[in-house]
Amino acid sequence: MFEALKQTIGDLLGGRVAPADRRTVITEMKRALALAKLGVEDLAQSAEITRQRLAAERESLATATRRRTLAESVPDVETAALAAKYEAQHTERIAVLERKLDVQEAEHGLAEREYDDMLKQLKQASLGVGTGLNADNRPLTDADLGLPDDAPLRSELDGLARSQKRVERDAQADAALDALKKKMGRE
Repeated sequence: MFEALKQTIGDLLGGRVAPADRRTVITEMKRALALAKLGVEDLAQSAEITRQRLAAERESLATATRRRTLAESVPDVETAALAAKYEAQHTERIAVLERKLDVQEAEHGLAEREYDDMLKQLKQASLGVGTGLNADNRPLTDADLGLPDDAPLRSELDGLARSQKRVERDAQADAALDALKKKMGRE
């Protein structure tokens, strides 16, 4: 029922949303879930309306049955036939309304469970699940992800990271030096 919402929450939890966009996406998801909650409440109201119609039909059936019985006891064939016709109509409506109510209650139950599940997932996403950080805001380790310990690879990656940082620091220093040279040459 809420496929688009479930997909977006899955993207949040799966880390497929850019960190800069997470807050905006979570805010939009909260709005969408508020609207979804209204939809769940509408389903509940529809089921309640059907329940009320079913109760009214049962009362009408009881009245038609009572009239048929009275008409048969006072040998009034025409009235008894008419009452039997209405009794059959009310019986058929009751059967249809009972099936409709069963479907509405099942749909409401399903929608409510899906909504509750999405709400829990959105709360997890709001707490940072799917950001690549643990609950204590530290990066996930290989052990957290269930990966084997690969010291040579980790060492190589650390070396690459150090080299990248060095290149970035050198570029910053060069830029600062160029800016200083320009400033000194102008004054």
